[in-house]
Amino acid sequence: MIELNFAKTVDGLLPAVVQDFKTDEVLMLAYINRLAWEKTLTTGRAHYWSRSRSSLWLKGETSGNVQLIKEILVDCDQDTVVYKVEQLGGAACHTGYRSCFYRKVEGDSLNVCEQERVFDPAAVYGTK
Repeated sequence: MIELNFAKTVDGLLPAVVQDFKTDEVLMLAYINRLAWEKTLTTGRAHYWSRSRSSLWLKGETSGNVQLIKEILVDCDQDTVVYKVEQLGGAACHTGYRSCFYRKVEGDSLNVCEQERVFDPAAVYGTK
């Protein structure tokens, strides 16, 4: 198994930048621990560590918007990865947008870029 430097951080979490494998569009940033890394390598599907739930998370297990790993890049310090993925279902963001980076700063405002929601998050996850 390919080893990453999980000991570099106190919590053992490393950042994973996620890009569309065809367009290089940045879809999201998430965190992985050793278990998520091993699951990703063995299944070919993106797994992450949810900091809010303190649990392993298979991307798309609830929404169906699964990420198939096409390529993995590892930085020089072996403490950050880039997952190049095929985004099934069209949306990487839990808010229903294709990318988590759907807003941009314009002057003093934070505005939604020209994107439409792929799905209604309340219909997929329920209301909180």
